[in-house]
Amino acid sequence: MILALAATLIVIVALLWDVTWPTISEALARRRARRQIIPADGFDPGRERRAEQRARQLLRSCVNEEEWAMYRDLGFIRIWGRLADGPEPGASSQTDAGAPYAYLVYPHKPIVAFLPQTRQLLNEYCVEFPDETRPYGSPRLPDSDDVLAKWMALTGDERRLIDSANMHLPGRQVDPKQARRDLWRLSEWERSRLARARRSAPSTRSA
Repeated sequence: MILALAATLIVIVALLWDVTWPTISEALARRRARRQIIPADGFDPGRERRAEQRARQLLRSCVNEEEWAMYRDLGFIRIWGRLADGPEPGASSQTDAGAPYAYLVYPHKPIVAFLPQTRQLLNEYCVEFPDETRPYGSPRLPDSDDVLAKWMALTGDERRLIDSANMHLPGRQVDPKQARRDLWRLSEWERSRLARARRSAPSTRSA
């Protein structure tokens, strides 16, 4: 009798264990997850956004007011060339003698040289500035830091940057249609900006 009762109890316990174990196992897993300590150097999903905010503040403090407004409104900066002989044009480019030139600087895209008078594209210059900050680091700087690095290189030592960059004909990485569209957007932006400045200028007529 006692043996039969013990056997019955064992069977009941085994059945209850099979039924309740998944629930108990899930509860223990949730408890371990809640108590798990997140490492101090774990991935922070907001880090890139905060890094870009800081980069924009730094860029704004370095470039002039017009360049900052250009980047804020259009997403790129135009930088005037300063070399006496200008950038070497691509093999298929035809340039006007002595024509001034400029660059379009995009985040994480090649620098595009062009002629402002005709909007003719000259070359693309590929340069990279890796993010070497620790403990993260990555092949890509925040967008605004990348633009600032190119701006500093072009305004600080244009010849060195042009000589060390990988030069390609227009269209290698930047769509020529996009570049020409951006040049048109830039001209419209400047026209609108000039019109606003004229409207806001105090009248010089005497009372």
